[in-house]
Amino acid sequence: MISRIFTQVLSTLAFCLLLTGTLSAQSRSGAISGIIRTSDGKPAAFVSVGIPKSGKGTNTAEDGTYQIRGVEPGTHVLRVSFVGLQSQDQTVTVTAGQTTKTDFALTESAAQLNEVVVTGTTTINRPASASKADIAPLDLPQSIGVVTSTVIADQQAQRLGDVLKNVSGVSLTQQRQGVAETFSARGYSIGVGGGGGSIFKNGLISNTQGFPDASTLESIEVLKGSSALLYGNVSGGLVINMVTKKPRYEWGGEASMRVGSYSFYKPIVDVYGPLSKRLAFRLVGTYENAKSFRDVVKSERVYVNPSLMYKLGDKTDLLVQGDYLKSNITPDNGVGVINQNADVQLPTSAVRSRFINAVWAYNNTDQYSASAVLNHRFNEQFKLNAIAGIMDTRVNGFGLNVPSAITAVATRKLAVGDYARTLGGVKTGERDYNAQLNLTGKFDTGFLGHQLLVGGDFLRIVSESNTFSYRSANGSTAAAYDTINILDRSRRRERTDMPDKSVLARTTSPSYRFGAYVQDLISLSPKFKVLAGVRWSYQNVKQTTIFNEATQVQTSGTLDDKYDKAFSPKGALIYQPLATMSLYASYTNNFTVNAGVDLNGNQLRPSLVDQYEAGFKNELLKGRIFTNLSVYRYRNSSLAQAAILPDGSVSPTARALTGETTSDGMDVDINGNFSKNFYFNTGYGYNFHRYTNTSGKTGSQVEGERLINNPAHTANASIFYTFDLPALRGFKLGASAFYTGQRFGGLNNTVNQAPAYDRLVSLSGFTTIDLSAGYTYRHFSVLAKLSNITDEMNYVVHDRYSINPIPPRQFLTTLGYKF
Repeated sequence: MISRIFTQVLSTLAFCLLLTGTLSAQSRSGAISGIIRTSDGKPAAFVSVGIPKSGKGTNTAEDGTYQIRGVEPGTHVLRVSFVGLQSQDQTVTVTAGQTTKTDFALTESAAQLNEVVVTGTTTINRPASASKADIAPLDLPQSIGVVTSTVIADQQAQRLGDVLKNVSGVSLTQQRQGVAETFSARGYSIGVGGGGGSIFKNGLISNTQGFPDASTLESIEVLKGSSALLYGNVSGGLVINMVTKKPRYEWGGEASMRVGSYSFYKPIVDVYGPLSKRLAFRLVGTYENAKSFRDVVKSERVYVNPSLMYKLGDKTDLLVQGDYLKSNITPDNGVGVINQNADVQLPTSAVRSRFINAVWAYNNTDQYSASAVLNHRFNEQFKLNAIAGIMDTRVNGFGLNVPSAITAVATRKLAVGDYARTLGGVKTGERDYNAQLNLTGKFDTGFLGHQLLVGGDFLRIVSESNTFSYRSANGSTAAAYDTINILDRSRRRERTDMPDKSVLARTTSPSYRFGAYVQDLISLSPKFKVLAGVRWSYQNVKQTTIFNEATQVQTSGTLDDKYDKAFSPKGALIYQPLATMSLYASYTNNFTVNAGVDLNGNQLRPSLVDQYEAGFKNELLKGRIFTNLSVYRYRNSSLAQAAILPDGSVSPTARALTGETTSDGMDVDINGNFSKNFYFNTGYGYNFHRYTNTSGKTGSQVEGERLINNPAHTANASIFYTFDLPALRGFKLGASAFYTGQRFGGLNNTVNQAPAYDRLVSLSGFTTIDLSAGYTYRHFSVLAKLSNITDEMNYVVHDRYSINPIPPRQFLTTLGYKF
């Protein structure tokens, strides 16, 4: 009902804006277009082009082209500027009803421009590739966050979670056995596997088991809110796109050694250059070896990322990339937690290092990927982008399961804190096949300007998992291992022997996804724009097959094929009173696939989640400061919950789409680049995601209760400055602070649950502060960081009944040589 009213309002406003655009068109204004090139003739991307007197302006596209519509006839001063560079002016005369073509040549070369991008700035206001349509940030009715390689290098970030702390409203909510990370934004979480579907690498779905290596990334892009129009069945909270470093047509690179606390060392090599006039390469490689502040835990990793760029012609290029990751990590079950909210204080001096998995536990990941990206420019208006890729992830591990319960009330046989450990093996595989095709175009129909995106994508995922039998040295075949006490390790004798495991059965689960979408950003006038689009998604989860290792017989699973279809529309109104300011209001939705059947035995359809968002974006000081503020509401009015039988009781098996959750909040980012020597970024996010409609019957969720794993508040701030004074030239200082607010671990409660204790684990908020200092002399550099300088003690959620301590105060330094 609400979405229909919103659509009617949107149509009415669009008609009014269309009328406004028609009247303004009658004034017979003109336009300016052209291309900006560097001094060596190469296109200059993301350069600001504007008319200072009128406030009209735009940014150049990747091919250096630009267009400014709605310019009054007469003589104007056209200004070209780029953060960290001197602006340039040129006089241009505009004739009514005509487009005046004006090209620019910057005084800087492509290498000099690239040097400013790489070493001097952090959040240049450029389109995010994850948006697929090359829409300028002020025109995009969605909150985005971009963290560039400059921030990643200055903060010496190691993992994806280290980088995402720089984006408002995004938090690391879980660390599953220390081998994978889970993130949340706006109340919604994303997992690690391709099946989770919300983390991408260069636009292709990515499995992040084993942790991506942040030090090898060019940038990380975050699209907050629903991106179902572009990507289908993804999280409503955020989409993450990791952008890897690309080949360059000039020789260069860097070799560095990173060392730190707990025997950490990591050599990094990055080499690039031309192999011919049309062919360039890049090779990035790392090796990492480390112990941990956690007892027993250690890791060893190898990562290699080769890539080739070939110019097939003046308008066509082909990028081929591959990467290989081998990650051997000790799985870490956290420190455990008394279930639940019992009045027990864990001694902080012992908790931080305490290890409760088996001393012999291991988790080994091997991951390969390959992709090809073809870009073709038909002309200045239309471009084609085609992507294909494959990723294969294999995980082999053995250890003890994460606690599902820890004794809270002492009995005759059990003491408070007793944890019965059980064996758990893992042998999984996932192969993801990706394909994507996007056509973008910029053109006019009458007085209307269009920025069109038409595309489609295909994804095939084949997952494998195994079940095991276990045999100990004493002949035991049970999964039970032993019992320890997390409060007093001397209370019970702990086993250290490693049982054998053997595969019983292998389950293969194939699934397919297909989506087709169209989106158009329509300029009704220089100040009013409308974005409208829709996607149709089709998903097919095939029946599983089970191969019995003992009998060598393959059987089919009990569940039939499942088919899901959904439309994902998006509509937005954009008002730009100034060329540097934008306000927008939007509606979109996303869908979540549901398991189970209803009272009639039919498979459940997807739940549709409505999202309403309003935002404000503004550029200040000629683009040196960019602000982004958004407020939102999500409503899932078709949440799957236990079905109610005709007699009023709760069905033990059937489900119905009758529940509801609501997520309200806001996020704000302020990023500044005053020069290539000085930048800062800061952000704040608030979220309240809770159950707003439940049946109130036994087993249903508790109405009004906040969902687990979602901080109420998050905040971040970083500042880095490189001295340019003769006496201090080359010195760099920086500081970063990150706040994660109060949140709940454990499990959400249900009505009349048994046992009756509160299952939520309340974790207090905490702040960590990092200080950095460095020095660069010619080709050499050194950068040191002291993280968590106050030695703050707190936790992130592990899973169910365990939590992970955050790292203590640590030291990290990187010695580098650029060539």
